[in-house]
Amino acid sequence: MRRTTSVCIAVLLAAPLLLSLAGCTGSDAQVDSSGGQGFVAGDGSAQVIDSADREAAPDLVGTTLNGDDLALSGFAGDVVVLNLWASWCGPCRAEAPALQQVYTDSRKMGVEFLGINSRDQEAAAAAFEKNFGITYPSLVDESGELQLAFHDSVPASSIPWTLVIDRDGLIAARVVGPTTYSQLSDLVDEVVAER
Repeated sequence: MRRTTSVCIAVLLAAPLLLSLAGCTGSDAQVDSSGGQGFVAGDGSAQVIDSADREAAPDLVGTTLNGDDLALSGFAGDVVVLNLWASWCGPCRAEAPALQQVYTDSRKMGVEFLGINSRDQEAAAAAFEKNFGITYPSLVDESGELQLAFHDSVPASSIPWTLVIDRDGLIAARVVGPTTYSQLSDLVDEVVAER
């Protein structure tokens, strides 16, 4: 009897906490439960930004998972798809095949892809890339500093997110949350078609 009473009391005490945590994510976001880390995944809705309202993407400089130095400014004049991901992020795993396929299909149009691997272990990140056949480079962002450089464009705690940067280095479109092949290829095609 005492054990049942203790369990009931624990459930009653925990219920308000669980409800308040569920309310923190809002109706259009979900907490990523695969890695803790305190990140929030959006619903994957896309926004194309009017050319008059676009802002410059921060110039990222860092080291890739392969150990190469790389800067976003090195892609000047190209359309660039920038994707934030982590191996522990379930929605990141779900969208990885779509990202690789859009990369494969859009390279012939001069589109470049760059990942940001955020708050991850390098061995886990390398295994993720191998498992999903990711062939475009990703910058290592163990501290989350590169991710935070985009706080004006996407929520600072969200993962994954994808930005499409136009040929002028301006953020032209964004997806907060996991993307799909059709959604991302449509966004890329729209930005590539701009002259």
